[in-house]
Amino acid sequence: MIIGILKEIKAEENRVCMTPAGVEVLVRGGHRLLVEHSAGIGSGFADPLYAEAGAELVATPAEIYGRAEMIMHVKEPLLREYELIREGQILFTYFHFAASEALTREMMARKAVCIAYETITDQRGALPLLTPMSEVAGRMAAQEAAKYLERSQGGRGILLGGVPGVAPAIVLVLGGGVVGTEAARIASGLGAIVYLLDTSLPRLRHLAETMPKNCISLMSSPAAIRELASKADAIIGAVLLPGAKAPKLISRQMLKTMKPGAVLVDVAIDQGGCFETSRPTTHDHPVFEVDGILHYCVANMPGAVPLTSTLALTNATLPYAVLLADKGWRRAAQDNPGIGLGVNVVEGQITCQAVAEAFGLPYTPLATVLAGGTAH
Repeated sequence: MIIGILKEIKAEENRVCMTPAGVEVLVRGGHRLLVEHSAGIGSGFADPLYAEAGAELVATPAEIYGRAEMIMHVKEPLLREYELIREGQILFTYFHFAASEALTREMMARKAVCIAYETITDQRGALPLLTPMSEVAGRMAAQEAAKYLERSQGGRGILLGGVPGVAPAIVLVLGGGVVGTEAARIASGLGAIVYLLDTSLPRLRHLAETMPKNCISLMSSPAAIRELASKADAIIGAVLLPGAKAPKLISRQMLKTMKPGAVLVDVAIDQGGCFETSRPTTHDHPVFEVDGILHYCVANMPGAVPLTSTLALTNATLPYAVLLADKGWRRAAQDNPGIGLGVNVVEGQITCQAVAEAFGLPYTPLATVLAGGTAH
């Protein structure tokens, strides 16, 4: 298979979807790799490293789209790429379709095969391609909360861990999955008092056994969120509903009950955000203020630490890229149900139920598409 590796064009996105070591594995498997010039520069991987791994360096994304059977990206295609996408071409990347009806409809119109990193599952039902970036984003969320609580950054002027004789900050983490757990772990390690909320009692039991003593795991409810939001110095939104829009857990009205200069970090912004007042920001302009509350809503947080992120991402995606390249997407999806769950849009039809429901569009089970059927 001919596989294209593109340079990321999203603002301040320095990751690349494949390291030279990953390229070498695919080349040794008999596949041709086209790598756009300077694709790996932001992550510290110069062009000669890709050439030494057996890739062909290509000058333009247009040529890669024109030649490759499978395109690999980190982030979703942007507007200027839409016209380059060919019918039947495999796009393998983070899509987060439920956050963008325009992107969803465009990929349907292009009749591309859109396989989303974030909805592929493993045998345990976990999300192996989302997990490494969730780990990075969760840890970064606590760092960003600590940073923007500084007065010079517009925050309350409070040290996350306090000092002897001075109370530490209170951090509220919404969601006890990978992002929330990592955020809570770092915030706790810095000495903050952390409240970690989730709706799963088994998960809360696990967290109570494994998290530090200054991390208090609680059952999530609207009442609990309202009460703790008024006490919190920072709130980290880490709720994930795979493939679907994030629920809005902090309303604008609730901001009025919060401490002036408190910080909201919305890690769920890729899925629409879990704060009513959230809107996507960039690393260039990461924060904005609403009613005296600072919002950090960068949609590609791991892009700020691209070397770590690219290595972690390749570790996770490479085995799936090998399967798709060796077998083709149809056979890979039939043989591996987890890959099948990653197929979100194909032949103009939505095959991820959560995406279809997000926009009230027809849903077609993947099995129907594979059998030659259509939505009804």
